[in-house]
Parts: sequence; structure tokens; C-alpha cells
Amino acid sequence: MPESAPSGALRGEDLETWSALATVLEWLPAALDAQLQRDAGLTHFEYGVLYALATAEGGTLRMSVLAGYANSSLSRLSRAAARLENRGLVRREPDPVDGRYTLAVLTDVGSEKVDQATPGHVQTVHRLVLDPLTQAQARQLRSIARRITGTIREEDGWRPPPA
Repeated sequence: MPESAPSGALRGEDLETWSALATVLEWLPAALDAQLQRDAGLTHFEYGVLYALATAEGGTLRMSVLAGYANSSLSRLSRAAARLENRGLVRREPDPVDGRYTLAVLTDVGSEKVDQATPGHVQTVHRLVLDPLTQAQARQLRSIARRITGTIREEDGWRPPPA
């Protein structure tokens, strides 16, 4: 029986491109989670939360802003924040400017955890993503990723603070 794709399915180069990206989307998060779990006892999501707080002014962000950066619902972020809070890495408190909001604040222990986790994470990111690419390919990947995210949402995702 000959192989056939469903009507309207991706074919040819479109299928090759999509399957390559879809594989990265499946494999990369698992690889990042495995390294961070092994070396720091954190998921990649938890590390991202801690890192965003570590780079924020005063180590503090509104939970709603943090949820936007993490592409997370507030409930998922709240569950992660509770786990981090139980470990003494984060604390939550009412926003003194507007009590309707909750702030996530990185603790000293949380800052130490980010400092401990970052070298291994950076090494893994280099090994899996950056080192296999030329500088031109890395710039192209950044441009492509921003173009794709721009079609998903109008607002920017998290970007590193200016150097």
C-alpha cells in the first residue's frame, strides 16, 4: 500500500522545515530540564522564573509580568512560585503600589541558587544550541525566532536587560 499524506498535509520542504523545528521544540526542553534537574534541582521553567527575577530591578516583578515573560497562566506560575517559596528561593508579597497585584521577590537563597545553576545551564545552551552554529546562523536563528514569536503575539517576550 503506498504511503500517502492526509489531504492538505505539509509536504516537501515545508514538511522538512516543520519537522526539524517540531523536533527541536520537543527535544530541547527535555534536555534543558534534565540538566537543570540533575545539577540544581530545578525545572527549566523554575530556572526561568528565578533568572527573570535575578535580572529584574530589585529582584522583584509582579506575578502578572512574570507570567507574561514565562508564557504561563497565573495559576501555573502560582504553583511554581509556591514550590520555590517552600524552598526559600522566592517570597510573594502584596504590591505596595497597588495591593491588587502580588510581587514575586527573589530571596538571597534564590539568588545563590541562580548563581549555582547558571554555569551548567549556560554550558548546556552552548553545547546544544549555540556552539553548533556559526555566528551568522546564530543571528539568523535570533531573527527567525523573533519573527515567529511576533506572529504568535504582538507584545515582546522576555528580553535580556541592556548590557
